[in-house]
Amino acid sequence: MNKVASRVKSAFGNQQVLLLTVLVVMVAFFTSRNSVFFSNAVFGNILSDWSPIVLIAIGETFVIISGGIDLSVGSTVGVSGVVGAITMEGMTNHHQGQNLTLVVGLLVTLGVGLLVGIINALMITKAKVVPFIATLVTMGAGAGLSIVFTGGDPIGGGPAKAISLSVPDFGPLSRPGLVVVIIIAALGIVLHKARFGRYTFAIGSNSFAARAAGINVNRHLAKVYILSSLLASCAGYYFYLRLGSGAPTSGQGGELQAIAAVVIGGAALSGGVGNFFGTALGALILTTVTSGLIIINVAANWDQVAVALLIAAAVLLQQYRNRVRK
Repeated sequence: MNKVASRVKSAFGNQQVLLLTVLVVMVAFFTSRNSVFFSNAVFGNILSDWSPIVLIAIGETFVIISGGIDLSVGSTVGVSGVVGAITMEGMTNHHQGQNLTLVVGLLVTLGVGLLVGIINALMITKAKVVPFIATLVTMGAGAGLSIVFTGGDPIGGGPAKAISLSVPDFGPLSRPGLVVVIIIAALGIVLHKARFGRYTFAIGSNSFAARAAGINVNRHLAKVYILSSLLASCAGYYFYLRLGSGAPTSGQGGELQAIAAVVIGGAALSGGVGNFFGTALGALILTTVTSGLIIINVAANWDQVAVALLIAAAVLLQQYRNRVRK
């Protein structure tokens, strides 16, 4: 009996087990209030909302584990998406092929993300600006440029094929959604099995010790911030495919959602602790809450309250686990 109790206690001391339990309870609750929730269409919508959030959240996971923060991811989603949309609109107006237009649009969108990542990296590693301020600067600049480029209006007029790609083909997953799952799985392996991930954890745990161990801390941090911005630009392209247009507000609040998903997933904002599976579950819980509250006819403003409670619970759990370890 004691062994069973010990195993149960150990299981529920695991962050991922707790998150899975919370997710199952949430699905059961929303389904009991409205049976429509437990349907392929609703799950497809939840996964469509989850895909861009988890992209920027996984990038944020690398950053937070390294001991930093990236506030620019939301505005990077917006500015990269609208620049890609403008490019694709121009190519469509010049009667370029749809496949070529989509490929060029993707490359341009990623190029904007790469540029933002390089700017963040240079400010943090060369100018020695603290990550909070450096990414706050690019956050403001990106949000402003999104409005300047678009006048505040969505940019459509691109390939008609774009929005059709977001139709679910693999159960509740669309083709872009399946690509997102593959990207996240690959990055999970990188974070937990590859040298890049080990260096990220080492720097977040103790950057001085990491430097003494021969790790080029500045070079690695530059790669981490570039990766974060590239994933944010992928989210901007995903929004374009889903909506058929690039909107300057696409990533609005994305940085807060990403940080919330990372914290709920069990990462420590002080660095050195994190788990990609936890982040993915944290993002899924956030999107499930949003969809569930809408389906059971709860006012949208309560969504923010629910997210705040989830963050508070995650932080309290993390503090409790730290005390138990000590």
